[in-house]
Amino acid sequence: MGEDFYAEMEQVLLEQRREILESIAGEDDDFRAMINAMGTKDLGDIAADDIASKKMEALNQHAANRLKSVEAALSRLKNGRYGVCVQCGAKIPEERLRAMPSAVLCIDCKSGEEGPRRRSW
Repeated sequence: MGEDFYAEMEQVLLEQRREILESIAGEDDDFRAMINAMGTKDLGDIAADDIASKKMEALNQHAANRLKSVEAALSRLKNGRYGVCVQCGAKIPEERLRAMPSAVLCIDCKSGEEGPRRRSW
């Protein structure tokens, strides 16, 4: 993997970070508006608002987890560990990194991680 590839991946990761941050900011505005709209309501309205509130919290948690992954990948780029599997130390193929820029596992380790869960269903 050459310097051009690393520069390209850094730009992709920075763009992903920007999109996630914009998404979180938009969701927070929606969440605040939903809370402000709560007034005197019947039990059905309260239950619907509670479900919407929990959904918004789950979306924010998902976005926060994605942001952590992107930030970690940017850190690995800076310290020279980007593209190296954290489990076995092998190089992660460029194709995998292009598909999943924040990947931390090579295909073999990721497949091994998912294997037991698939069989347990």
